Amino acid sequence: MKNYDINTFEEYTDIFKALSDPTRLKIMWLLFTVDLKISVSEIKDVLDQNQYNVSKHLKILKQAGLISERKEGRWSYYYYLENNNKFHNHIRKTITQIPNEFMKDELKRCKKRLEMRVDGKCMLNTNINEH
Repeated sequence: MKNYDINTFEEYTDIFKALSDPTRLKIMWLLFTVDLKISVSEIKDVLDQNQYNVSKHLKILKQAGLISERKEGRWSYYYYLENNNKFHNHIRKTITQIPNEFMKDELKRCKKRLEMRVDGKCMLNTNINEH
């Protein structure tokens, strides 16, 4: 796994830009809170958004060096890109200070969605609204 080192002021700016959107901030909060890798399909269900928008947000977070992607078969799982950089540690600490009550609906859907996994893997065509 690559450590993302911040080498320019522009990279700091990119991180703040990436986090300035409510959906991206929610994605980061979920990744820190559930501390798992999550598929686009699962994020889509948890945030109640379409796949195109979720993919677009994930791409921005990935370009900012905040998350990474790992492919497992047909699925792409996203996770927080661990980094010992002091700046990243402060970002994580700040995001996790967002109270759970602001994300209670998303947490409920996330728990329900993750319970649908089989052997720790996302299932095709599974939707939390069907369960």
